[in-house]
Amino acid sequence: MTISEVFKTKLNRDKPERLQKAGKNPWKKEIKKNWPLYVLCMSALIFVLIFSYGPMVGLVMAFQNYKPWLGITGSEWIGLDNFAMIFQYEESTQAIINTLIIAIFKIVVGIIVPIIMAILLSEIRSVGIKKSIQTLVYLPHFLSWVTVAGIMIDILGLDGGVNHFITSLFGTEPIFFLGDPAYFRPTVIISDLWKNFGFGMIVYLATITGIDPSYYEAAEIDGATRRQQIRHVTLPSMLPMIIVISTLSLGSILDAGFDQIFNLYNPLVYSTGDIIDTYVYRSSLLNGQYGFGTAVGLFKSGISFILIVVSYRIAYKLANYKIF
Repeated sequence: MTISEVFKTKLNRDKPERLQKAGKNPWKKEIKKNWPLYVLCMSALIFVLIFSYGPMVGLVMAFQNYKPWLGITGSEWIGLDNFAMIFQYEESTQAIINTLIIAIFKIVVGIIVPIIMAILLSEIRSVGIKKSIQTLVYLPHFLSWVTVAGIMIDILGLDGGVNHFITSLFGTEPIFFLGDPAYFRPTVIISDLWKNFGFGMIVYLATITGIDPSYYEAAEIDGATRRQQIRHVTLPSMLPMIIVISTLSLGSILDAGFDQIFNLYNPLVYSTGDIIDTYVYRSSLLNGQYGFGTAVGLFKSGISFILIVVSYRIAYKLANYKIF
């Protein structure tokens, strides 16, 4: 019998005795020993219960014809009628379509462009130039959408700098980027890419930095050019991270960015720019349809929860990525 087997045998033989010494209720001993830590965590727990779980009681409004003066207990119970109305109203179905289109394009370009930029930036040999570019493209990520929207309204307005350049160069009429439904979606997608692609680029750049330099040395010895090294060394090494980022993005496919849309859209572009979150805001808080607005929000949250669970399972299967 080996030493490890003898140790395991003794450990199993002494297990009942150790459990008896620990007591029948180890939780009491744990709380008695570390009660100051539990008291310290109590304020955070109360905060979460009040501000995170407490408002979830209001979800019952999704199943009621909610009237503020009657309250939750006095409002009429209508079951799933609010959910059925989601697909009966043209505005709500259009908001769902707009959300899917904008979110999918944001996800696609938000994955492709950071990968390309990370690869191009990794090929720059000057450390000073690399850090300068990295700082410039990452800086917009720290700006709020209120600030960015104000800048965009000034630049893309009918008398803004972009239209002055277009009219002087091509002699055409000014383009109402934020008031024309045909231009609003591309404007939203491009502005979101400009603001956030720097963060994704940092993630992929860190992945490239972690690649073993011996792979590039071996490829160079075999006569591979820089383009071939990127194709056969860099991209395959980045593939696990690309899979993780892509699959986890599925969970936000119904989140097209309330802050951005709310600060940029107007009634002229509701047909192509109105998303689920802004529609819920208008229908519930502005129009007083609290039950219907809650139903739309709960519908979105339920679908997003399912997509998040599925995306984490896919990420675990394909890239062995897991949180716990």
